[in-house]
Amino acid sequence: MTAAAPATGPDLPGWALRMVWRDLCFMHWPVAPHLLAPGLPRGLELDTYGGQAWLGVVPFRMTGVAPRGLPTVPGLSDFAELNLRTYVTVGGVPGVWFYSLDADQALGVRLARGLFHLPYFDARLWASHERGVTRYAGLRTHRGQPPLRFAAAYRPEGEEFTAPQGSLEAFLTHRLFLYSADRQGRVYRGPITHRPWPLRRARAVIRENTLAAPLGLDLMGLGEPHLLHAERLDVRAGLIRRV
Repeated sequence: MTAAAPATGPDLPGWALRMVWRDLCFMHWPVAPHLLAPGLPRGLELDTYGGQAWLGVVPFRMTGVAPRGLPTVPGLSDFAELNLRTYVTVGGVPGVWFYSLDADQALGVRLARGLFHLPYFDARLWASHERGVTRYAGLRTHRGQPPLRFAAAYRPEGEEFTAPQGSLEAFLTHRLFLYSADRQGRVYRGPITHRPWPLRRARAVIRENTLAAPLGLDLMGLGEPHLLHAERLDVRAGLIRRV
């Protein structure tokens, strides 16, 4: 188990991109490490908590996305996103490994694939928020990819809290680096920064979820997920560097 580092605060020297994450739900399932570790690129070590690996589905909305020093652009800066992720370390530095990131912004998909080597895919995503409930659905439409689906409704409950360092909640949410790999298998690391996650417990009804099918996993058959909710988080991201 690797304990995530404390928050670094709002400053990230050389940050390149700003964004706001809204109406986000962390949906996590414990998975046997041997089911995930063999599929990771060379150099990545699967991170575990209590001997378990964790596979997460995270639906949310991105708003205010823009490069440093540039204004937001209507139609380009706001879009829905849905990702499938697990947790890894490289040289003892914990981070997120994305199996997929679906988005309904075609230009953003191509920029992220080219600049950050992230596995973004075109998708049709629908998100609505009313009376505290977020309804979210997605269909992957990327050329050459299977039409994976997701549909759920979720809402927060209980008081807002900050995850204690060393807790499962911190392990699942507080990650200040992402990892990616290019077509040659070379691994890259990119930093992000934000205030501590303003978390609440959550309740969800998941009606469809085939995002992990390419991994040979049926998340609908793995039982109830561990759920957390965050209403809003302002984020800055830096450029990736090879590790």
